Amino acid sequence: QVQLVESGGGLVQPGGSLRLSCAASGIIFSRYAMGWYRQAPGKQRELVAAISSGDNTNYAEAVKGRFTISRDNGKNTVYLQMNSLKPEDTAVYYCNAKFSFRDHWGQGTQVTVSS
Repeated sequence: QVQLVESGGGLVQPGGSLRLSCAASGIIFSRYAMGWYRQAPGKQRELVAAISSGDNTNYAEAVKGRFTISRDNGKNTVYLQMNSLKPEDTAVYYCNAKFSFRDHWGQGTQVTVSS
């Protein structure tokens, strides 16, 4: 049974930082490309950042220079370090794991950026 469990969301003031974690089980983690997506109210889910099994990364333009994705294959965990947060970063953040035709999602964690 595949599980992706996100943690680390919460309420933060503009300019603040949060680190999201996604712990995976039931998959051979090192083979999977991992990604963070987000969905704000009334908007479509969008890719925030992704990291391949070979540690290649890509970011949405809106978060480049502020967010960093990383992975620890020994802990089966992917992270999203979010700095200089803005109100427009407010969304539910979802962890995703992809390998071949396999595509798995976490339940999401809420990030709210507000003063």
